[in-house]
Amino acid sequence: MKISRRTFGFGLGALGLSACGGGLTSPTLTPTTGLPADLRPVPNTAYDSWVANFRARAQSQGISPATLSSAFRGTGYLPGCVKRDRNQTEFKRSLEDYLAIAASDERIAKGRAAFARQRGTLAALQDRYGVDAEIICAVWGLESFFGERRGDVPVVSATSTLAFDGRRGAFFEKQLIAALRIVQNGDITPARMTGSWAGAMGHTQFIPTSYQAFAVDFNGDGRRDIWSEDPADALASTAAYLQRNGWSRGVRWGGEVGNGAPQGSIIQPQAGGPRFAVTRNFRAIKRYNNSDAYAIGVGHLADRIGGAGPLRGAFPPDANGLTKDDRIAVQQRLTARGFDTGGTDGVIGPNSEAAIRAYQQSIGAAPTGTPSPDLLRSLG
Repeated sequence: MKISRRTFGFGLGALGLSACGGGLTSPTLTPTTGLPADLRPVPNTAYDSWVANFRARAQSQGISPATLSSAFRGTGYLPGCVKRDRNQTEFKRSLEDYLAIAASDERIAKGRAAFARQRGTLAALQDRYGVDAEIICAVWGLESFFGERRGDVPVVSATSTLAFDGRRGAFFEKQLIAALRIVQNGDITPARMTGSWAGAMGHTQFIPTSYQAFAVDFNGDGRRDIWSEDPADALASTAAYLQRNGWSRGVRWGGEVGNGAPQGSIIQPQAGGPRFAVTRNFRAIKRYNNSDAYAIGVGHLADRIGGAGPLRGAFPPDANGLTKDDRIAVQQRLTARGFDTGGTDGVIGPNSEAAIRAYQQSIGAAPTGTPSPDLLRSLG
């Protein structure tokens, strides 16, 4: 099975394919804002006209003129949002690669440290909502790398840009209205309401309509602040979301067949790879992100945070005839020769492909950027 990254700001982009050692290159950042240059407002008269017309529609739905004025102050058209929205399906990974990123050694170590820091809150949430503390923590880890990557894009600019663009105009206008209601309710100021390029917000990347439906004021300060450095409200909101979408107290998400898995439906997302027995709680996780790979990633990361070991079953060689160990060896040997792959996790992304091309050019070979057994042998 191949997993297409159809980002709404959830999961692995938000999960942090940017965290993949051999993966995506970083965009050029502007020194003044820290945002990619294409996620800064640019003049667009058609967008300005759309916003002017939208104001009347928003007021008819109960958004006050004062809220509209404050929310749109300093906002603008973000071309990078449109570019990302139209290029979501290009990046595909196998389940093996997905899990190598989702449950990397770094993410597991950070997850165990984050769990220890938030042990009291997570235990209280497990008691209140019935959702396993490790599952809540794992969602946090996949969505924002335990709060390190919450997103800095102004949500009003992002959702209004995508509503104006029109490809999913009705959907994003609904998200924009919801974002304005959140501001009007006093949960957050427009300046602090930031998130992904598509408007997913906070520690666990809620879209505005999900925030309205499920966000929780866990610490009792009168605001459902999923953006705060304190993740309590965001973690509680995730627990509430899962509970209200079918989570059953005391039932595991599932597990690898032959490795203490519970009774459940058997799935094998990648041909020749490990099989998993999954329960109703696996389906509850999929309500957060409708992907088998995502739900397995959450469940497996939760297990690893809780002290479990890696999967026992092996994945077959990839389409190029290489195992994960082979791919790691390619990355290690390239890096040792001065062709930096950006990491040695066995995931061949753009950084690794660029290193392979540079090496191939150095030896007079066709610069395909594709790893192969012959390439591995040539590296010695």
